[in-house]
Amino acid sequence: MELTTLFKMQRELDTYIQKNQSITEDVFKEKGLALLVELAELANETRCFKFWSSKGPSEKEVILEEYVDSIHFILSLGIEKELDSLKEWPVGEVMGDLTEVFLKTVTAIQEFIAKSDMESYKNVWIHYAAIAKKIGISYIEIMQAYVEKNEENYKRQQTGY
Repeated sequence: MELTTLFKMQRELDTYIQKNQSITEDVFKEKGLALLVELAELANETRCFKFWSSKGPSEKEVILEEYVDSIHFILSLGIEKELDSLKEWPVGEVMGDLTEVFLKTVTAIQEFIAKSDMESYKNVWIHYAAIAKKIGISYIEIMQAYVEKNEENYKRQQTGY
């Protein structure tokens, strides 16, 4: 999947938020923690780890929205570290069931936060692709949901979210 358009949209949203919220300091670590929180919220909606419960996962739309919340932060973190030259979603394999993939994704995010280089950044994208595959969402669905959530994020800024 081509990422240039998403980076452009995210850069514009980040600039808007920074101006609207008068942010002048470096917020990389806050965005890193936000990504980990969004990943946890996504895992919670899939319920993949809830062996004690017979309740199934949330509706696909809810899971997709949580997934796309993470994509906003992945893009934003890449922009912060000038890694937005990445043109295509990197391809790779992450083995394991969904719970294992979530745990490996936590590690990938932590490594990126520590290293902030292109290799570790690509690895985060690879892990998110593995999650998408496991939960059955396509790149087209991700793109459409990202655009919708991006618009919602502007509205939230305008209404004092």
